[in-house]
Amino acid sequence: MEWIAYLVLGLVAGFVAGLLGVGGGLIIVPVLVFIFAAQHFPEQYAMHLALGTAMASIIFTSVSSFRAHHAHGAVNWQIWRDIGPGIIIGTFLGTVLAAFLSAYFLKIFFVAFVFYAGTQMLLDIKPKAARALPGWFGMYLAGNVIGAVSSLVGIGGGTLSVPFMTWCNVKLHQAIGTSAAIGLPIAIAGTLGYIANGWGVRAALPEHSFGFVYVPALAAIVATSMLTAPLGAKLAHRLPVKQLKKIFAFLLYVLGIRMLSTLI
Repeated sequence: MEWIAYLVLGLVAGFVAGLLGVGGGLIIVPVLVFIFAAQHFPEQYAMHLALGTAMASIIFTSVSSFRAHHAHGAVNWQIWRDIGPGIIIGTFLGTVLAAFLSAYFLKIFFVAFVFYAGTQMLLDIKPKAARALPGWFGMYLAGNVIGAVSSLVGIGGGTLSVPFMTWCNVKLHQAIGTSAAIGLPIAIAGTLGYIANGWGVRAALPEHSFGFVYVPALAAIVATSMLTAPLGAKLAHRLPVKQLKKIFAFLLYVLGIRMLSTLI
């Protein structure tokens, strides 16, 4: 049954990512936590495994996403190069921090972020362009924050990087395309970090875990999400995306409330 759940999760996450342009991590992480609990995985590491597995899945989805944006000239590679070092270091340090944090705290942090992301999507909040992009140190610090938070919630960073670039006078379509490219170093650094930081406790983790990455779930999610992501992207031009984003926001609220209920 868990294999069916992983495959269905990949179908949904891939479709939503292609349709709405959001990473599947906000769906993958809470659903994996529920599935891992049903499989009786160690409770103290279930959240870490969900985050690591979600990060690893983003490697595959981000490649196809940023290639599509690059083909349309929507990736600003100068921004990518400037923010990249901060992104990589911040993401890896975030995984180190996650290894020392309890599953309870990580769930609380994730729930808070889900409510933030859902509200941002429901109200279609977009910051007004108010300044230019900062210098190298400012870009480095911004990358640190985006990378660290992304690693703690298992996402590719778009929920943070798009508003940041829009605030800095980057056109929206270019901010989205560049964010898709930024998702790759976040996913790679996050995956390596969760593997490395989970290696020391591998004896306590379920079989087929590679650090904090659970390989069976990763394989199933990637296999089906790669099928539905192009379909979602194709339908994005035919379906009422603004209305669908509101539905997705309510889905995030439901997942957040469901996870919060397990903590009370």
